Amino acid sequence: MEKVAIVTGAARGIGLATTDLFLEMGWTVAMVDRDADELKAVAPERKGAVAFICDVSDPEAVARFAEAIMARFGRVDALVNNAGVAEFGPIEQCDFPTWRRVMATNLDGVFLVSQAMTPALKNTQGAIVNIGSISGLRASTLRVAYGTTKAAVIHLTKQQAAELGEYGIRANCVCPGPVRTKLSIAVHSPQIIAAYHDAIPLNRYGSEREIAEAICFLCSEKASYITGQILAADGGFEATGVGLPALRS
Repeated sequence: MEKVAIVTGAARGIGLATTDLFLEMGWTVAMVDRDADELKAVAPERKGAVAFICDVSDPEAVARFAEAIMARFGRVDALVNNAGVAEFGPIEQCDFPTWRRVMATNLDGVFLVSQAMTPALKNTQGAIVNIGSISGLRASTLRVAYGTTKAAVIHLTKQQAAELGEYGIRANCVCPGPVRTKLSIAVHSPQIIAAYHDAIPLNRYGSEREIAEAICFLCSEKASYITGQILAADGGFEATGVGLPALRS
C-alpha cells in the first residue's frame, strides 16, 4: 500500500523540498500550511500531494485536520513537523505576545500535531521527524524565543522516542544550519554570508534539498533502528568553535 507522509509548513522552503522528495519516492503527501494562498498555488501542480489548510498552533484546527487525514487516507506512515515562525530581536525587546507567537507554532504545534497523529502512527509503526535548528543547539544573538523553542523541540523529540518506541514509532530531529533560501538570499548581506562561510567547515550554505534528504532518510525504512537522535544538517557548523578563518589563511 502507498505510504502517506504529513509535512507541515509545506507551502515553501524546506517543507516544499521535503514534499517533492517524498513524491519522488512514490509516497502520497499531505501538504499542511496555514498560508492558504501559497498552498493552493503549489499543491495542485504536484501529483500525489493533497493540500490541507491548518494552523498547527490551534488545538481545535489540529483535531479537525487529524480527522480529515484519516478520512482521506486511512493511514499515516510519517509525520514531519516543519511548520515554524522566526521573529528575531534583542532579548529586552521580546515582549510576551512575541514570545507566545513563536512558542505557539514552533513548540505547541509540534506537540499538538504529534499527539493527534500518534494513534495513526501506532498502526503503521511510523516515524516522526521534528525540525529543530542549529539555534536550538547553540545560542546566538536575537533568537531568545526562536532558539528556546528549537531547544525545546529537541527535548520533546527525545520524550517522544522514549515513550512511543514501545509502539514501534521512531522520533528524530533534524537541525538545519544556514540554508540557502529565498529569504536568506534576500536578507543576508555579503558580510553576513562571509561570516557564515568562515564558521562552516564546508564553507557554504546548505540547500533545501539537502535538508530534505536527511528528513526523508529518517522517515524511511533505511533508518528503522534510529530513534531519539538529533541530526545537525549544517555543514559542520555546530561542531566548530573559533579559528577557521585563521586556519584557511
